[in-house]
Order: sequence, then structure tokens, then C-alpha cells
Amino acid sequence: PLSARPQPKMAGAGRVWRVGALLLPPAWRLRVPGRAFGAAAGRGGSSSRGRLVLGAAFALGGSAGLCLAARQRLREHSAAELPAGSLQLTLYQYKTCPFCSKVRAFLDYHGLPYEIVEVNPIMRKEIKFSSYRKVPILLANAGSPLQLNDSSVIISAIKTYLVSRRNSLEEIVSFYPPVKTVTEQGKEVLEYENKYWLMLDEKETKRVYPVKEVRVEEMKWRKWADDWLVHLISPNVYRTPKEALASFDYIVREGKFGTLEGLFAKYVGAVAMFFVSKRLKKRHQLRDDVREDLYEAVNQWVKAVGKNRLFMGGNQPNLADLAVYGVLRVMEGLEAFDDMMVHTNIQPWYQRMEEVIEK
Repeated sequence: PLSARPQPKMAGAGRVWRVGALLLPPAWRLRVPGRAFGAAAGRGGSSSRGRLVLGAAFALGGSAGLCLAARQRLREHSAAELPAGSLQLTLYQYKTCPFCSKVRAFLDYHGLPYEIVEVNPIMRKEIKFSSYRKVPILLANAGSPLQLNDSSVIISAIKTYLVSRRNSLEEIVSFYPPVKTVTEQGKEVLEYENKYWLMLDEKETKRVYPVKEVRVEEMKWRKWADDWLVHLISPNVYRTPKEALASFDYIVREGKFGTLEGLFAKYVGAVAMFFVSKRLKKRHQLRDDVREDLYEAVNQWVKAVGKNRLFMGGNQPNLADLAVYGVLRVMEGLEAFDDMMVHTNIQPWYQRMEEVIEK
């Protein structure tokens, strides 16, 4: 039922923002970001309309952001060919989920060809083969098929494999065992305690991280992107009824909805997610104006990169650069993204990231 076609080349390099009225922020292609509420993304009311609204709402604005409530066809990512027998990769994703976006930024930067399967966030039939019900899921074949879960585990495992070919990918993945933990709400979840580590020997570590502080810094900010930055997405994108409506307007235009279903999802879903964003704001103890938290976080990142480095990784991005960029780019086209570009110092670094990934 799925057909393959080339994935469009990522747009965005070379854009310019300027503070003030002389030059407005450019018109960005609207990308509505997100991640579903884990297993809750596939649940809804008993009626088809209830499932539509809940599915679209959860898909569009879960605890870590927003996601596209439309099934898209399998697309082949155009990238440099790897030698025969190298990694064969298939990414199961919501296109604008920040965690999925992180994985794509990593794969794109490293020039790894991969196929994409867009998962319908309401029914999630595309991942019915998996007991792990979240995205991203990466199916990798480096001689034998293997399933990798969790965006940071995926990135760490594939990066380890690229740096060190001493171990099979299957053995590398075994270094990241899932551990069952219970959240404050009493929900049982899987965690990967060492997911920010690259499993390298001493010689390989020295080559990737010349000094210990480089590795510590990268791990710190990768964790920061997962534990803090992603939680600022939904409250900012759904900050006002107008912004919530703009997000759902995109979903309806790009998704496969009938006329009445589209109107129902657009207006009822926007209202629902506006109130969800308020709960997320309270849960994460954000300020009354959540933009201030976004601006502070972004400027904190820019300060950490510093004035003397192009990227946190120096002349080239490291895994922290790719993680932060992957999270932030899912807001492109939304009011929150343009505000961030005008009111923070992120623009030069962000443009450099676009350009280096484009190349």
C-alpha cells in the first residue's frame, strides 16, 4: 500500500532575520512539531469523531511538542550512497516530532541514506509490529535486522557504530539495555540510563573527544535538550487560541480529513490543545508568558556555544548541536519560531546548522 518517492530537500539555508520593522521575518514553510502522549496517542472516545479529535490533539501537541496528524507515504531519503553491505535504515516517525527530527538531523548530517515511514498518530498501524509504541523507531540492518528505540539511544548507537567497527551493531545496542521505572504519576516506563554515552574504547574516545570536558559538555546538553527544551515547545506553540488554531489549520490542510471532519478537528482540537498547553505550563512550572522561558533557554544554549566556536562541537556540529537544532526546527513556520528568531541570539548558529546539514 506504500509507494516510494524522493523526500524533498530540506529548505531553509541562507535565510536572514533582522530586528525591527525594515525587514520582516521570512515566510517559513509551516511545520507543525510534536510527539504523541506515548500509548495514549492511539486511544480516544468510542465515537469516530472523538477518536479524530483526541488523535489529532495528542498527535499535534503531546507532552514534548506537536506532531503531524496525517499519514504520508513511504519516502526514500536522497543521500550519499553507502558501500554495499552497509547500514540499511528505515525510520518510523511523526514528521514533525522533535525527537524524530533529532534523529533525522543526525542521519542527514552524517549522509546516511534512510527510508521514512510516516506513522498515523491515531491508529499507528504502521508500528503494529512493535511492542514499543512510541516514535521514533529505527529499523537497522547491518547484516541482521535490528530495532532501535528512543531517539537518544538511536543516535548514540549509530554514532558508536560509525566511529568503531570493532563491534556489530547488535552488540552495540546491547550496551543500552532498557530499564523499567515508575513515574511520579505511577506509570511504568522504559528508561535508558546510559543513552548519552558513546561506547568507544580509549583510543576511539580520544579521537572523538580530545579532552574529557568535551564529552561531558556534549552529554550535558543532549540531556538538556530532552529534559527541558522539548517541554517548551507545546506551551509556546499553543500559547494563545490564535496560535492553537493556526497549528490545527495546517493539520487540516495537510491531513486527510473530510470537510466536516476537518472543521470539527480544527476548531474543537485547537480549543482542546489550548487548555492542554496550560496544563503543561503548570506541570513544568513555566512563567505566565511562556515565551520568556523559550527565549531564556535558547539564549542559554547560545551562551554555552560561545562566541569563539561555530558550533558546540567546534568547526563542526557535535551530537548536542544536532539535538538542539532538531528540537527547535519543528517550530518553523509558527509564530513562536519567528518570535524566537527576533528576540534571541540564536539566528547565526541556527543558519550555520541549516547550511552544514544541507551540505
